[in-house]
Amino acid sequence: MALLQQLKHRPLDWAAAAVAGLGAGAILMVLDLMWSLAITGEGPWAASRMIAAIVMGPQVLQSSAFSPSIVMVALLLHYAFGIVGGLVIAAVSAPLGLDSKFGLALLTGAVFGVVLYLVNFHGMTAFFPWFTEIRGWAAFLVNLIFGISTTLLYWKLERRGDEQPALQHAR
Repeated sequence: MALLQQLKHRPLDWAAAAVAGLGAGAILMVLDLMWSLAITGEGPWAASRMIAAIVMGPQVLQSSAFSPSIVMVALLLHYAFGIVGGLVIAAVSAPLGLDSKFGLALLTGAVFGVVLYLVNFHGMTAFFPWFTEIRGWAAFLVNLIFGISTTLLYWKLERRGDEQPALQHAR
């Protein structure tokens, strides 16, 4: 109960939410490239084909060569999804005060990442079945990192009015 009284409800900072989603999307893009080159051996374009296939159709999955149009569509979708993720997490955390403390923001991001994994890899696969092949701990970890990154970036970037900056809230 004492924790609930300490939460500070703030208006949503739309710009910070969008930038947080973009930033977390960039973090995931780098992690995915490193992962695909170092671990999977599939090359860096497999994820791009899977993402682009959402709008370009499953025939895109048959290609293994680099395609600027596939990469462009994948990048646009990836960052659009990142922005949406940033807006969703901010829309939940700001009004409820879940971004008022560092630890609480971290926990909120982790929960968001788990929910995102379940939606992406167990719900949306009804529409995009090619994502079932990458279900597992790696996809779970990526969604967890996205949730945490998005939430912490929003926590850091959001305008707090006359309050102290976010870094001082962590102490």
